[in-house]
Amino acid sequence: MNRAVSGRWWLLALGGFLLAAFAFVVARSGPLAAVQVTIVEVTRGTVSPALFGIGTVEARRAYLIGPTTPGRVLRVLADVGEEVRAGQVLAEMDPVDLEQRLSAQEAAIAAARSAVTRAEAQQRDAEARGQVAAINARRYVALGEQKFVSASAVETRVQEQSSALASTAAARASAAAANQELMRLKAERQALLQQGESLRLRAPHDGIVSARDAEAGSTVVAGQAVLRLLDPSSLWVKVRLDQGRSSGLATGLAAEVVLRSRPGQAIAGRVARVELLGDSVTEERIAQVAFDTLPARLSVGELAEVTLGLPEPAASLVLPNAAIKRRAGRTGVWLSVDGGLRFAEIETGAMGLDGTVQVLRGLAEGDAVVVHSERELSEKTRAKVVERLAGVAR
Repeated sequence: MNRAVSGRWWLLALGGFLLAAFAFVVARSGPLAAVQVTIVEVTRGTVSPALFGIGTVEARRAYLIGPTTPGRVLRVLADVGEEVRAGQVLAEMDPVDLEQRLSAQEAAIAAARSAVTRAEAQQRDAEARGQVAAINARRYVALGEQKFVSASAVETRVQEQSSALASTAAARASAAAANQELMRLKAERQALLQQGESLRLRAPHDGIVSARDAEAGSTVVAGQAVLRLLDPSSLWVKVRLDQGRSSGLATGLAAEVVLRSRPGQAIAGRVARVELLGDSVTEERIAQVAFDTLPARLSVGELAEVTLGLPEPAASLVLPNAAIKRRAGRTGVWLSVDGGLRFAEIETGAMGLDGTVQVLRGLAEGDAVVVHSERELSEKTRAKVVERLAGVAR
């Protein structure tokens, strides 16, 4: 009997121990357990705001060298990587029948010069005949007034003078037309010469050949590039920046450029231009950063990391960016107050690349703010402050 009672007491004790262990486990790690959080005190300090983006090295001034009319490439005289000077012939197009047309034009000009000579001679002859007719007409008019000749003879001489004047006018018109024809032919010859000059593709600026898109024998259309030329002194970095953090982006901002080929070297630069059009797909703004001193052996298309320094604001309250939360459309932080939690709406200002954020309104110096938590928080959540969470870096 005593043995049976003793066994029941042992069972009751074991059940009580298991129930207490279960309650302990539920209170420490179950849904009713306190949420572990890390906190930081709001302090006063300064923020060094900056913008960071990835860009590529590009040329501000690049040129496509190609013909103005369709044709076949006769020869290409420059190769990729070659330095060229302004006016240097880089390629030539096949002139086809241009030389024959120039020869025909020269023959036409020679014939036109002969026509001008003939017309001018005819003009001088007509002018001379007109002078003689005028003299005869005056003489006969005088004789007619004295009744030495008949009226019909006077009219004949006057009519001859009129005919001579008309012949002179016609001769002058013929001479003018011959001169105009000569001018037209000379203009056509000049057009052919300019066309021949346009077949020689020259460098418009000092630079380096970056691409050779056609070879001898290739047929190209008007405007198609045979060679591509870039100005190495105009290299800059086209950088893309997050639109959400691009406030303050403007021309003139100081920049530090770290090229992918020189990871340990920061090259000074400055924002030369902010593009009016951004990228709506990637939600980025685009800026062009020029180097203060162009580095040697810079390659087009190389990736670069760009940091833009923004004006530093006055000292104010600061806290880590990780503490800022969005709740019901409001921006704020969780405050640890008297063992409980309270959501406080705040207004933020400048943000540094180190994760420090300027607090303009909503907090006081010394407030305890939750930085990290095991799960989502609410005002009813029981929180337990720990030094660090498992799996979260310091």
